[in-house]
Amino acid sequence: MNTLTTFHADIKNILEQARSKARSAVNAAMVEAYWLIGRRIVEEEQRGQHKAEYGTRLLENLSKVLSESFGKGFSYANLRNFRQFYLTYPDQAICYTVCSKLSWSHNRLIMRVDDPKARAYYLAEGVAQQWSVRQLERNIQTHSFQRLISSQGGDAEGNTVHGNTLGDFIKDPYVLEFLQLPEASPLKESRLEQAIIDELQKFLLELGKGFSFVARQMRISTETSHFFIDLVFYNYLLKCFVIIDLKTGRLSHQDIGQMDMYVRMFDDLKRGEDDNPTIGIILCDSKDETVVKYSVIQESQQLFASKYRRILPTEEELVAEIEREKRLIEEAHDTTGNGGN
Repeated sequence: MNTLTTFHADIKNILEQARSKARSAVNAAMVEAYWLIGRRIVEEEQRGQHKAEYGTRLLENLSKVLSESFGKGFSYANLRNFRQFYLTYPDQAICYTVCSKLSWSHNRLIMRVDDPKARAYYLAEGVAQQWSVRQLERNIQTHSFQRLISSQGGDAEGNTVHGNTLGDFIKDPYVLEFLQLPEASPLKESRLEQAIIDELQKFLLELGKGFSFVARQMRISTETSHFFIDLVFYNYLLKCFVIIDLKTGRLSHQDIGQMDMYVRMFDDLKRGEDDNPTIGIILCDSKDETVVKYSVIQESQQLFASKYRRILPTEEELVAEIEREKRLIEEAHDTTGNGGN
């Protein structure tokens, strides 16, 4: 019976893989076709320029012809999307090598992102992390790319740890609206921690790529004392432990000193021979950049302080907060004259 069950499972697996490959092939072919249609529309209506006198009529007529021959999916709005798809990625190589690895629904979301660097990020990460359309949409709405580079005070190029770009891993702020915690009421750290554990999968997605959960309230002990770290993760891309200390109040010098001690102790007591130095993130409700500026965070490549938001802010609020954080960090860097985090 067991052998027969294994046999059935093997056959099912073969068919599932075949169907997956077939869907991927069809998806790639359709994305390429939409790009080619977009290019042909642009060539026909304006000889490569951006506007044409008869553009609207051309698309309306084309929509009627294609709908009669191929059915749904070729409305005037969709044809405009195909046209925009080509104008966004005029380089055919990008379409064939990157865009075709994502669904048309993914590409339709990404091509509406204005920043070319952000588009490139969402394309690359969407493929590498196999984001669903819903996950991609949330990452775009919460400006995941901008939050990543804001923790570096600007462009993350060149700021690396363990051979990886830290801008790909540390966000500021973190958006935790999925925890469904009230914004105004006082919050205990134990409740925040439990909410994260209850929604651990979503929290891991918000943390970003490469993170896996290790423990909560992990005890590290010396000869005379015991200490408990709120959350411990391991990042297999950075090849290091990432410890998180949760603070529901305003960040203080004491909080930073405590995390500095935790990181040093963790490196001594828990870090393996093949592990890179531990990274510590203080996740706080609010912070004073002056406190950060004159703390060990400015000189450490292992310590970070990031805010969290309990609700999903508006796009304007999030952009303003990201820009404010970047400006404050850049000013701190200019003052101290070093390139720390």
